Amino acid sequence: MNTRFRFAIAAAYLAAIACTPTIAQPPKIVAHRGLLRHAPENTISNFRACLELRLGFELDVERSKDGHLVCIHDDTVDRTTDGTGKVADLTLVEIRKLDAGGWFDRRFASERVPTIDEVFELVAQYRDKDILIAVDLKAEGVEQDVVRLAQNHNVLNRLLFIGSAISDPQVRDRIRAISASASTAAVANQPTEFAETLAWTNANWVYFRYLPPPDQMAAVRMAGKKSFIAGASVSGNVPENWRQAIEVNIDGILTDYPFELAAILKKEK
Repeated sequence: MNTRFRFAIAAAYLAAIACTPTIAQPPKIVAHRGLLRHAPENTISNFRACLELRLGFELDVERSKDGHLVCIHDDTVDRTTDGTGKVADLTLVEIRKLDAGGWFDRRFASERVPTIDEVFELVAQYRDKDILIAVDLKAEGVEQDVVRLAQNHNVLNRLLFIGSAISDPQVRDRIRAISASASTAAVANQPTEFAETLAWTNANWVYFRYLPPPDQMAAVRMAGKKSFIAGASVSGNVPENWRQAIEVNIDGILTDYPFELAAILKKEK
């Protein structure tokens, strides 16, 4: 990494320690796999409910045997459909025949595994909603196709690329090669990793897996970047942790409890 840039980041970090955080917008709520506690995860009905409620969501990307990008968390269809087998060993036609909702509740028995194209088409119908959508890249080599699909639907500016992108700089490079305006995140798993994470030039978001202190958040803002938090510290129903993230002006929170977080944000406001 460029030495001069490292020195610049270090200087910004030191200067930021003395800064008082500015008042920012409330964090964007990102519902983990959609409303996974209320509807079958990674389905169109789930995501539509999020959008109607002005909630962002996180979606997962896998690739079928015949090259189609599909929205499913696991690399097999076993857990969230009535079928069996690896996603990569099934064609899109075979995947679309599976029931992706009945396992959750009989009322959702008509749900199917959506394609990423269908998800982006849905998002494009809600252009006036100020939301953040986290795209978890799971299958290898899908990033450039996902970016092109997002461009086709004019939704790229609403996406944050996570998954393999947070730990693999080459994935981030390939995303940026298609669009320099794409938002990518680099992960800081613990405080000692923060400085190196912040220094990555191919990531304009810092992905925290811990509650960041005010000085690190000030450094993120000084570097002109944004912040995202996920993992055990915020995924559960943890009001005190959410409040800490809100107090340091985090930009996005990924959680399994979006309604409860929304209630906290309303109360804090």
